Amino acid sequence: MSNTRTAVIFILFSFLTFFQITSFAQTPRKFKTIVVDAGHGGTDNGATGQYENSLRSKEKDVTLAISKKLVTELKKQLPGINIVPTRTSDIYQNPREKADIANNAKGDLFLCIHADSGPLKTGRRQIGSRTVTRYKISYTGKGKRRKKKSTPYNVEEPVYEYFKLPLARKGTSVWIFAAHKTSDKLKAIMKEEGEFEIETGSDSTYNNFDFNTPEGRALAQIYAQRYQLKSDRIAGFVNDEVEQTGRSALGINQRQTGIWVLQATNMPAILIETGFINNPEDEKYLNSDKGQQELAEAITKAVLRYKEQIDGAKTTSR
Repeated sequence: MSNTRTAVIFILFSFLTFFQITSFAQTPRKFKTIVVDAGHGGTDNGATGQYENSLRSKEKDVTLAISKKLVTELKKQLPGINIVPTRTSDIYQNPREKADIANNAKGDLFLCIHADSGPLKTGRRQIGSRTVTRYKISYTGKGKRRKKKSTPYNVEEPVYEYFKLPLARKGTSVWIFAAHKTSDKLKAIMKEEGEFEIETGSDSTYNNFDFNTPEGRALAQIYAQRYQLKSDRIAGFVNDEVEQTGRSALGINQRQTGIWVLQATNMPAILIETGFINNPEDEKYLNSDKGQQELAEAITKAVLRYKEQIDGAKTTSR
């Protein structure tokens, strides 16, 4: 690598890092589009209510119902923003399709709606008894004359039935992509085609910017780190607003595996585990119009706070 190119990369890192520290940039990319993803769907039921006397809910149905209310609430509170749902009916989409929808829409925020679960313990209870014939074995004689004797006798033994115990854990949690997954986020950014607004304090737009060059990779790495910080910010707002409803807010988490779609979206992205489908209280809440609407409103309030903070940074950094 030439000394000139090395100098260019160094300057690029220094320049972008400076703006990253000072509220990311003086003129952030305009907040235009929010993508709402209803988890699972079609042949993929997701988690299901399996404990004894559950509503037998399917996660795919709960997420779709909440997502529809969230889309409606976002449109109501943010009339100037484009709200894009990944699905509006019971269809299957693999994570790559969901990410492509979000990326093709050039989303500025990705909200993924899910319902949580966990391993269920098995309980048992006696439901009756039954008579069982058993045999007592004895022997008579010695040596070659030794013979085996089987004597039947009856005993009463209990009859049990087995069932799944409900989860004790309940509440809403928010998830972001793990920090060590930044390389996957980097790949999503590097797939960007067409116009890409470089947030460097000017109104410049680079057409067909090549993120596969050393300079481009440096820039993409900065974006990946910034998306991590922005995802953490909106996740914190959602957790705060959920807590205001009186529900158990379980905080912000980084899952090490299983949320590929968060890594593959070229934007800040969070996944909201709205409740535990195998907890009786949460399952009823997630299936109720009241619970679904309350969650939709809480998430919308968090988005409004996030947007206001971005707009405020844009206004004050002049």
